[in-house]
Amino acid sequence: MIRFLATRSFLLLAFAGLPLGAQAQGTPPLGVPAVAAEKPAPYDARLLRLSEILGSVHYLRTLCKDPAADTWRQSMQNLLDKEALGEAERRARMTAAFNRGYRAFASVYTACTPPAVVADERYRAEGATLASEITARFGN
Repeated sequence: MIRFLATRSFLLLAFAGLPLGAQAQGTPPLGVPAVAAEKPAPYDARLLRLSEILGSVHYLRTLCKDPAADTWRQSMQNLLDKEALGEAERRARMTAAFNRGYRAFASVYTACTPPAVVADERYRAEGATLASEITARFGN
């Protein structure tokens, strides 16, 4: 069964307005052996986009002083733990995508403005759609 099925619940909740968080750390948890050869999943490109969206939403929610903003970083950590456990290269790509999403908005928005709020809403909608598509197509 594809690993993404295990992450379905928290992704759907995160993008349903109940953020769970994301911590983009580049190192695997202690005690997890590194795997020599990594197989790309057919949904990796979508997973990278989802990681980027999580980084963007984390930045925007933090900027707008959402008390639950850190939960998006934790969602990213959960995604890394489920999808890239023991896969250093995959973990690095996903972390880079999260950081890219974070920095993209950090370079544009320095205050919580109405356009920043709209961007947050649009990115959460895109993330919800993406999570649903990945689950529907690759979850069974």
